[in-house]
Amino acid sequence: MNWEQLLSLKRFGDTQKRPRIAQDETRLGFDVDFDRIIFSSAFRSLQDKTQVIPLSETDFVHTRLTHSLEVSVVGRTLGRRVGKVLLERHPNLVELGYTFNDFGAIVAAASVTHDIGNPPFGHSGEKAIGEYFKSGKGVKYKNDLSAKEYQDLIDFEGNANGFKILTESREGVSGGLRLSYATLGAFLKYPKESLPKKPTNHIVDKKYGFFQSEKTEFLDVAKELGLLQKSVENNSFYRHPLAYLVEAADDICYTIIDFEDGINLGLIEEEFALEYMIKLVKDTIDSKKYHSLQCKKDRVSYLRALAIGVLINEAVDIFLANEKAILNGTFEKSLLEKCKYEAQINDIIKISVSKIYKSKEVVEKEVAGYRIIADLLDVFVTALNNKFDGNDSNYDALVLNLLPEEYQIESTNLYNRIMMICSYVAGMSDSYAIRMHKKLMGNIV
Repeated sequence: MNWEQLLSLKRFGDTQKRPRIAQDETRLGFDVDFDRIIFSSAFRSLQDKTQVIPLSETDFVHTRLTHSLEVSVVGRTLGRRVGKVLLERHPNLVELGYTFNDFGAIVAAASVTHDIGNPPFGHSGEKAIGEYFKSGKGVKYKNDLSAKEYQDLIDFEGNANGFKILTESREGVSGGLRLSYATLGAFLKYPKESLPKKPTNHIVDKKYGFFQSEKTEFLDVAKELGLLQKSVENNSFYRHPLAYLVEAADDICYTIIDFEDGINLGLIEEEFALEYMIKLVKDTIDSKKYHSLQCKKDRVSYLRALAIGVLINEAVDIFLANEKAILNGTFEKSLLEKCKYEAQINDIIKISVSKIYKSKEVVEKEVAGYRIIADLLDVFVTALNNKFDGNDSNYDALVLNLLPEEYQIESTNLYNRIMMICSYVAGMSDSYAIRMHKKLMGNIV
């Protein structure tokens, strides 16, 4: 892979190449991507989607929106610092008009969208959609779908749904948000389809990144960017290099900031923060300053800031040391899996899993989320298919009137109909899903 092709400014619908040097310097081409994302309705819904604690009654716990903004800030720093060195290594990019800010803008835009396709109620929302089609009432559709279409449903993936949101065309709207292909490439952490499943040691095979409904768009992006093909069998490609930085930004934030949330909520004792985080920041901490801070929240914030800085330095160094391997597809791990603090990171994650992610408050609300999502899917999918089959009741007609205008689309294709409802439910915020569920179950209070 080569950087000139990987930094493509092309957008869906373009008929001519967009040279970087012709862009308005007051609003760079890649900056437009970030702007479009921020103003999108899909991004706004993240303000009421779970990051760690579903439907938390406190006012300081992170939501998907605050998490995504923080990931974008870290991602921008990673991109700029890497970009500055890459321009020195590849002076042809400077001649073409690229700057280190372009790298930062691409990574920031891809980072701020990294969770845009996630359903309500955290990662359990993805599993709830999958379980409905795998072992719930939705299993009846299996024989009417292709193997890959069915796999998309039973292994519903927020990353693939995010790519759908960013690229899906509707009547009068071509190419979704019409982001640059460089940003779309950086967004694609798992550039492959759902089947066949062939787990390997390579990070790209961990999950999948696009649904069958967006296969054409994905292949167009991969071709334009010159992504190296890994396997023809499942349309698998090696990552856009900047996807490693997006992943690192997310890994840094959720590892450190989820831990911070757990401490502030009282789920993790402050002593754990000192014991585990001090191992990350022992070379940069100012002990006198730390002990002068009177509030627990201030002490934890200080450690968090230092830890993020340390991990940013590590991610930049590892990326630059392995640029060649990343470009030829032989770099198989995430950046933080290669860093010297991997053991300390794993210790922090283990504590977060046991103290936060498996806490009673989280589990209780995830269980409720499973039931809510299954019921929503069943009511809307059944109503839509009954209408197509000509067996719709007055109730079905009323239910379908609840769908927003952009989902009032008739399709003869069963997979497209089901996927449309999955996207609708996945796009709901936690609170909206609860309110809609109450209405459909007859509770209007």
